Amino acid sequence: MNAEVRPMKTNAELALADIFAGAKRRLPGNDAVKAQRSGAFDDFMKSGLPHRRVEAWKYTDLRAIMRDAHPLAAPPSAEAKAKARSAGRALAHLRSRRMVIVDGAFAADLSDLVDLEAGVAIRSMAEALTSGDALISAYLGKVAPRDDASLTLNTALMGDGVVIHIAPGVTVERPIHLVFISTSDKPAAVFERSLVVVEPRAHLTLLETYEGPDESQYQVNTALELIVGDAARVDHLKMIAEGRAALHVATQLADIGQSATFNDFCFTTGGAVVRNQLFVRFKGQGAVADIRGVSLLAGRQHGDQTLVADHVAPGCESRETFKSVLDDEARAVFQGKINVHPGAQQTNARMMARALLLSSDAEADCKPELEIFADDVQCGHGSTTGKLNDEQKFYLMARGIPAREAEALLIQAFVGEVVEAIKNEGVKEALMNATLSWLR
Repeated sequence: MNAEVRPMKTNAELALADIFAGAKRRLPGNDAVKAQRSGAFDDFMKSGLPHRRVEAWKYTDLRAIMRDAHPLAAPPSAEAKAKARSAGRALAHLRSRRMVIVDGAFAADLSDLVDLEAGVAIRSMAEALTSGDALISAYLGKVAPRDDASLTLNTALMGDGVVIHIAPGVTVERPIHLVFISTSDKPAAVFERSLVVVEPRAHLTLLETYEGPDESQYQVNTALELIVGDAARVDHLKMIAEGRAALHVATQLADIGQSATFNDFCFTTGGAVVRNQLFVRFKGQGAVADIRGVSLLAGRQHGDQTLVADHVAPGCESRETFKSVLDDEARAVFQGKINVHPGAQQTNARMMARALLLSSDAEADCKPELEIFADDVQCGHGSTTGKLNDEQKFYLMARGIPAREAEALLIQAFVGEVVEAIKNEGVKEALMNATLSWLR
């Protein structure tokens, strides 16, 4: 006789059940969305918070980290909106079209919705969920379905975010900047969800920034679903600069069409615990993706970058490069997996993770993987972990550069190798300036 063993629910899981029970009637959505929420929460309660026995969460045990589940953030006050006006300063020079989400709620009065280009539609996720928007029924939860507890929890409790639709053949001249800011000085949780559909032959530059107060132990669970149509191009940048005590869990799901181009960059400096997971599906033949990231961590920060690249169609190409700089007792995790499905012949994929340790107490865990079910492919992966090169440092110091400045120059060069691949000069400048700020 086999007895089924069910783990006891943690305080956080029990609190999440109470939060969902109390909030489900007032969360936005029509009957179909409400049914989707209930199904997602049932799935979450069966699995619970992900823990170290779940292979994908081996290095980031959310069940142990998340001791309490905070109440949902209150609607933003006038004071909160005033704080949000200066959010996203790092990218202010790009003249982007700002869409501001304050404490999990879309703030139309702070967003630039005037004179949208022909073929560009932007609305709040809450409105789209309630009205039965066709994009919601067609794509929400269907872009790249994953069996992931943090994503099902987001689906159950998603409040607001942005829905963006770019019509076929439209080139959006100004970048669209999603500004996410948490303002509460009390522990609170937000569950943000966004959907971006870029139709065939359209071009979009999409920016995301996340920030909040250092003194608040707030929690963020955010998800972005992205459709890149045939022969379309999307350049995506995410900057995570959360407060020092914040928990940030992000899921990005991307579906790439035939002959499409997808460039993605994630830059992480903030948050006590950050888990950024990206699931990319190469659905159309000849799709190309360049996926990169940099994490600059210090103190006892924990940064987890998890990536799954599913090559479903033949003739696709992907490059994944991630770098971490770690000081004090910081810990960086990189988990990357390239799946080459049967029939995805002539796949060309390369993955590399590099970590630079500035302290003997820092830790880097790298786990790149390949899973190949086709016989005509070129795939490779690797990882390196080490300290600053003493010879290079001595070379700079021998020319009169002080030790700390020499180290800073070497770190900038380490990060710059990844940043230099970005074609937008303004974005490149913003990332290098953020690197300099972290070094100070």
